[in-house]
Amino acid sequence: MEYVDGFVAAVPTNNKDEYIRHATEAARLFKEHGAIRLVECWGDDIPPGEQTSFPKAVQCREDETVVFSWVTWPSRQVRDAGMKALQEDSRMQDNPMPFDGRRLIYGGFEIIVDQ
Repeated sequence: MEYVDGFVAAVPTNNKDEYIRHATEAARLFKEHGAIRLVECWGDDIPPGEQTSFPKAVQCREDETVVFSWVTWPSRQVRDAGMKALQEDSRMQDNPMPFDGRRLIYGGFEIIVDQ
C-alpha cells in the first residue's frame, strides 16, 4: 500500500518563486530516491480559525503564505529508505529551505481510504 508524507509550512510570500525552485529541485531528488509523486500547494483560501487552523499551526505571519505539500511513496519501507538517503544526499544540503523550518509540520501517513 502506498504511503504519504504530509507537510505544512509558512513561507514568506515574497519567496514564492524561490520556493517553487526549491520544491522543483527537491521533487527531482525525492523521485530519485523512490517517491512516486510530490505535490506542492500555495495557500489561496486559508481561513484563520478561532481555535485551530493551518495558519495557527505554523504560526503564519502577515507576510507569509501557508504551503501544503505531500509526497507519495510506494510503501512505508521505500519511504524510510528514501528519507534516509535524502538526509545523506549532499544535494539536499545545497538546496536550503526558503522558509523557517522550525515551524514546518510534517508526518508520515498510512492511507486508509483512497477513492
